[in-house]
Amino acid sequence: MLLFAFSRIAALLHFWHTAAMKTTLTVTARGVVTLPAKLRRALGIKADDLLIAETTPEGLLLRPAVTLPIEMYSEKRVREFDQAEAELEKVLRSKRKLKSAR
Repeated sequence: MLLFAFSRIAALLHFWHTAAMKTTLTVTARGVVTLPAKLRRALGIKADDLLIAETTPEGLLLRPAVTLPIEMYSEKRVREFDQAEAELEKVLRSKRKLKSAR
């Protein structure tokens, strides 16, 4: 997923440095805005991609939303984390005892 974000950033930089595109967009009664295919291709925007709409002093800025996958932990996985943390605590405690004994 991170590679995907970097490739999109690279596409944006390429677009920024090669040619500025300007087009007029229409907002429908339902608030839907369609980006022309040429613009989507130039920016690497695909169907179902998320964009962030942000107001700026110059107007409206649309930029890609970077999404990162998250892991939903099962009870078993949480117990594995707890066990690993307990083992780490034992190691750290023994190192502290050795250090204080010196």
